[in-house]
Amino acid sequence: MAAPAVRPARITRVLSDSIAEEVGFEPGDALVAINGQKPRDLIDYRFLCADEDLTLEVLDGRGKTHRIAIEKDIDDDLGLEFETALFDGLMQCNNACPFCFIDQQPPGRRGTLYLKDDDYRLSFLYGSYLTLTNLLPQEWERIARMRLSPLYVSVHATEPEVRSRLLKNPRAGQILDQLAWFQAERLQIHAQVVVCPGINDGDRLATTLRDLARFHGGEVPAVASAAVVPVGLTRFRPADDELTPVTQAQAQAVIAQVQAFQAECRQRFGTSFVWLADEWFLIAQQAVPAESHYEDYPQLGNGVGSIRQFLKQFEQSADEYLPQTVSPPRVLTWVVGSAVEHAFRPIVERLNRVEGLTVRLAALASDYWGREMTVTGLLTGHDLLLGLRDRPLGDALLLPTVMLKPSDSGDPSDTLFLDDLSVAEISQRLSCPTIPVDDTDTLVQACCGDLPGPSFGGLQPAAGYWAPS
Repeated sequence: MAAPAVRPARITRVLSDSIAEEVGFEPGDALVAINGQKPRDLIDYRFLCADEDLTLEVLDGRGKTHRIAIEKDIDDDLGLEFETALFDGLMQCNNACPFCFIDQQPPGRRGTLYLKDDDYRLSFLYGSYLTLTNLLPQEWERIARMRLSPLYVSVHATEPEVRSRLLKNPRAGQILDQLAWFQAERLQIHAQVVVCPGINDGDRLATTLRDLARFHGGEVPAVASAAVVPVGLTRFRPADDELTPVTQAQAQAVIAQVQAFQAECRQRFGTSFVWLADEWFLIAQQAVPAESHYEDYPQLGNGVGSIRQFLKQFEQSADEYLPQTVSPPRVLTWVVGSAVEHAFRPIVERLNRVEGLTVRLAALASDYWGREMTVTGLLTGHDLLLGLRDRPLGDALLLPTVMLKPSDSGDPSDTLFLDDLSVAEISQRLSCPTIPVDDTDTLVQACCGDLPGPSFGGLQPAAGYWAPS
């Protein structure tokens, strides 16, 4: 199989006071080679730039080629940001998992919403999950040679026939041999198991967790941690799939099963090793565990401990930023997924103790994806229009930025929900300005800062507090 073509790496930003700015790089330039080698991706770029003497081949915005010699300290960053982390293109998924969110979307949306990533480089760089089913021998060799660890792997099941059934791929059954490879190479993964009732739960989940724990021992555990996540199903999923949503009783059973296994792991390893995503407790209508339960939050990106951490961070933000009174008085509506309504009530109560501040929690389920989808990050513009149209919204909406994605235009002001409705359109149709909420600091500060103007032009940061990242 021919190697994918490596395109020049298009530069989108030159950091201020950087080597690149001093040399004269500009957005729109493209990096072709470093010391005669064409970087495939951001990993190669960082590796090749970790040298004192660099010769860069650069294509400027007018198509003219330049060669630039740079002397620098070995660890100095050039200060360049690129259009993409992958200069030779995305490695797409070759599985057909029925629970894949990409395949549970309606047709006709932005093309980028349908890209199925199964790329080990994005796993290493950003913590996205891959299945290991599409790696060629040279990619395994590169992982070992460049020590690309940890990676994040969707295991789901360790029994070959069960994993092949879930991924719809006969190569999926090689997972135990692949874990043994990581162990032999002294490299690590973080694993996830998406539990599908009737397929990989019960005794099969027990087998998977025990198999993963076999690779946790030693000085460099091949499996550093494992997360257990409930399957999420939308109304757009394939009609012929065999999946069913997790019930309250099933969530309670999984919690009991995994917590018993955690106790075994704490005795054996001194760590819980396997972690339950917060969604299990929300579905089971149980309180999330105390902060001490989560150790150093090894699976935070999988939603393990995110609610507990958010509650703790809010208390810190409130202690630092929350005043006794605000002026002028204001009424704000904070939009969240209905899954966290009960968990976030203490936050709302604390905010409403500030004189002059009224925060109303609008906890919505997703009509767009199906009412069983209740997480904040999947709420769409359609859901906001449907759920908020008959409510008094007050002076502004507090809008978590986890709902939003940049458009394909690349314009940071052109921000969209997953259904392609823009923030500006939602603001206009609801006749209410919006304030972005990125974390607990911006939540508290947005409640107490300057109110946005009445233009309904989309995301309007509270003055002095927020800047787009």
